[in-house]
Amino acid sequence: MMIVPPTWSLPASLRARISPSTYGRQRAILEEGHLVLILHKPPKADDAIREGALFWRKPGGAWETSRPGGLKKHVHDYVGLEAKLTEQYERASDTKSLFELQEELTPVVRAGRNMSQALQVAREGVENDPFLIEMRDTASDVERNLDLLAEDVRQAIQYRTLREAEEQARLTGEAVRASHRLNILAALFLPLTAITSAFGMNLPSGMEGASSALFWIVLAFGAGVGLAMVAWVVGASVRRPK
Repeated sequence: MMIVPPTWSLPASLRARISPSTYGRQRAILEEGHLVLILHKPPKADDAIREGALFWRKPGGAWETSRPGGLKKHVHDYVGLEAKLTEQYERASDTKSLFELQEELTPVVRAGRNMSQALQVAREGVENDPFLIEMRDTASDVERNLDLLAEDVRQAIQYRTLREAEEQARLTGEAVRASHRLNILAALFLPLTAITSAFGMNLPSGMEGASSALFWIVLAFGAGVGLAMVAWVVGASVRRPK
């Protein structure tokens, strides 16, 4: 695939600096008063190969482009994408949405920065061209806005991750405390439950005619064992390393 349109009559010295089949990095090439900008279209997160576009400025100031709309549309595609990503950031409601946005934003930030640098080189190589100055300034604004957006997303991810970790720690603490309370209740009532279950069996035990005082003795004994188990459970939790 030829990336330079066959109708372009570029100087040989300029054509020699452009690969016939790949775009390579974004850059500005100046030769014999001619300028060729090799720029990348706004990338997507899953793009394995960057799709490029060429913009040729002739010494007289006329432009030829390899994509419809010219250089202005190309730069403003980044402006529109930056606005779209900013809107996504404002709508992001959870950490997953922020991670997805970060994945989409990262290649755009890199491409926007490289485009801005290429246009700065072009601006320095071509004097007194208001159109190039406008495109350079617009690209610089896009680069700055994308950098700020990337930082906002990064900080939002950190903040929400910390909040979620704190909430998880709080819920874990509540679960531990609830479990501890259940252990105390079980320790208190387990002996009583076991004793009353044994005495409640409909089997002859020889104690059917025992004094009612025996009931209170058994109850006190079960309560004492239960309190001893409570003390053991509480003491074990206190001794457990934090």
